[in-house]
Amino acid sequence: MRPANPSNHRRNMSSTRVVSIAQMTVTSAVGRGWSAHVDALAQQRSGLRPNAVPGAEGLGWVGEVDGLSEVRLPAELARFDCRNNRLAWLALQQDSFLPAARAALSQVRPERVAVFMGTSTSGIQQTERAYAEMGSGDALPDWFDYRHTHNVYSLAAFLREIFDARGPSACISTACSSSAKVFASALRLGLCDAAIVGGCDSLCLTTLRGFHALQLVSAQPCRPADAERDGISIGEGAGFALLTLADEAPRALLGYGESSDAHHMSSPDPDGAGAARAMTAALKRAGLAANDLAYANLHGTATPANDRAEDRAVQSVLGSAVPCSSTKAYTGHTLGAAGIIEAAFALIALEQGQLPASLNTKTVDPDFGSRILLKPEATRGHAALSNSFGFGGSNCSLILGAGA
Repeated sequence: MRPANPSNHRRNMSSTRVVSIAQMTVTSAVGRGWSAHVDALAQQRSGLRPNAVPGAEGLGWVGEVDGLSEVRLPAELARFDCRNNRLAWLALQQDSFLPAARAALSQVRPERVAVFMGTSTSGIQQTERAYAEMGSGDALPDWFDYRHTHNVYSLAAFLREIFDARGPSACISTACSSSAKVFASALRLGLCDAAIVGGCDSLCLTTLRGFHALQLVSAQPCRPADAERDGISIGEGAGFALLTLADEAPRALLGYGESSDAHHMSSPDPDGAGAARAMTAALKRAGLAANDLAYANLHGTATPANDRAEDRAVQSVLGSAVPCSSTKAYTGHTLGAAGIIEAAFALIALEQGQLPASLNTKTVDPDFGSRILLKPEATRGHAALSNSFGFGGSNCSLILGAGA
């Protein structure tokens, strides 16, 4: 699939082939499906609650998706059963995504349908369960199927089976930028006519205890960009999109940009240089200037270092006029699913004509220069940027269009 390179959003939507987001769905702690996320932003309703995950009780607040233990995969997909793939399956049932995408893909040869998924830990919880059952023994239980559950590629293999997709496929695991980078990967390839892209990450002890060991987890709901911010709240979620080329599209991917800081294993470049390169590249591919953007959805993790670096990057590329907010206090930081969930939030903002407040942010850090929204704000714009930045400085910025 070869993307258009329009000079502006209207030209992209009217006179050239555009990268259409033909179908899209998201599920997170605020609810299942598109309307639940529209309502959460409108009501400023968070899905965070005190962490009660067995084995990690009391370690901050989490964005947990209810009902996953009751989800059952079809018999022909039972070998993929784990929390992560159950969450993916639950998300696929929302917004009629599964039947609608299957109907659309029935017009495309299977070998021309690509699958690109993003995840951070995949089904690692399944391995945690297997080792707990193993105890002091010397063999993992017979039911444990590493290939179809824990393996990072498990999610992509699962989606390939569901959609009978036989084109190129990959699972991208670049921490928190994973499911933003799937959009870029699908478009660069040039070997497919349609692509299922998405991401899924689920709660597990490795993540919950790991981030706590790094002293990155806040004891209270996260407060992005706040002067008193002190860490993240971890969440889980999933989202999927069908990308096609079309003459017109109510929702479109206008551009993307990627970069690598190569600064530190877990800390961003303090001046946000890599993040700035990603945003600049996205604007260039979209043929847009900073003042064409109605909104920027920040990576906004609520850690002191990450928010500070992102603010510097935003100032250097977008200035101080573009309205910005982080939506991580709604869902928690969904890690490998954050890119696609927050891309959805950016589209919701454009379609609803209302930009979301940065929830829980009371007093913006006085050192910040970007325009952080403390309350919802009306907009009539048609293009928004969404930032996703991962461990090791793996950065991705998406520019999305809607409502033109």
